[in-house]
Amino acid sequence: MTPSMIQEFLTTNQSEVEAGLSGLVSANDPARLYDPVRHVLNSKGKRFRPQLVLCAADAFAGNRQAALQVALGMEVFHIFTLVHDDIMDEADSRRGRPTIHVKWDNPTAILAGDYLLGKASELVASLPDTSLRDGLKVFNDAVRILCEGQIRDMEFELRADVTLDEYLLMIDQKTSALLQASLKLGAMTGNPTSDDLVRLNQIGRHLGQAFQIQDDLLDLTADSENWGKPIGGDLISGKKAFLLLEALRLERQSGKGYFHGVQERGGIEEDEVDSARNRMREMGVLETAKRSVIFHSEQALAELSHLPDGFGRHALSALTQKMAARVY
Repeated sequence: MTPSMIQEFLTTNQSEVEAGLSGLVSANDPARLYDPVRHVLNSKGKRFRPQLVLCAADAFAGNRQAALQVALGMEVFHIFTLVHDDIMDEADSRRGRPTIHVKWDNPTAILAGDYLLGKASELVASLPDTSLRDGLKVFNDAVRILCEGQIRDMEFELRADVTLDEYLLMIDQKTSALLQASLKLGAMTGNPTSDDLVRLNQIGRHLGQAFQIQDDLLDLTADSENWGKPIGGDLISGKKAFLLLEALRLERQSGKGYFHGVQERGGIEEDEVDSARNRMREMGVLETAKRSVIFHSEQALAELSHLPDGFGRHALSALTQKMAARVY
């Protein structure tokens, strides 16, 4: 199989997921529910989670039609989390478009999110009967773990002593859990062994770490035209993400400094972003983040090499490298 064949497979996946999302909801009444739902379903995204489902399904000779429904379910679940995250974060935009609670209001956004969660569960229930019970447990466990991670993230905002290790645990819960579930549910449309599922869990964990740390890095370094959010938004809001926590860790080794002041002030002004980025570059924070992304990506690739040889495995490897190399 050639790189062009793998790219064609991923492109086909993307097209089918986009088409599936756009046709997922046909109801119109009440418009105040279904218009916001369509608003977020039609927003463009990277669709990494459904790609993971479809690649894992192919790796384990899964049922393509069932896998596509499950893939849609995992993307709808991801979109649900974004809708509720945006309410909690009071975010004005997502993917370059107004968030639901801004375009409509908070109660509408909450109900639209609730609808999306129910729709996600319905789609995941398209798993083959032989794996349906176990698959729903995987899905429900992911919901629980993600909620634990979100609470942990919220509690971080009330503390001044958050460590990098605590943050990485939170990533495992908020980001990795959904990637792990996507891989396992895709495989469960076929015939994975229990050992395969354990390995997919490890792959998903490393992918989640790489993905979120790269996201944190891009928040400060991405091309603003493609990022869809204000550059440096995490620092402006004082969010305890990887870059700030690493800067604080380094400062503790030599006494408090600039970034301890940032934490005490609860963030920086927009016109301080360039200066803060330069300070982090000089401290080696940006390089540390890049090395962490590379490490976790390489760990995922090492685990992937033990999956059944075939198109799905190679597509997962290509997707892993694409995730690590993304610039927005």
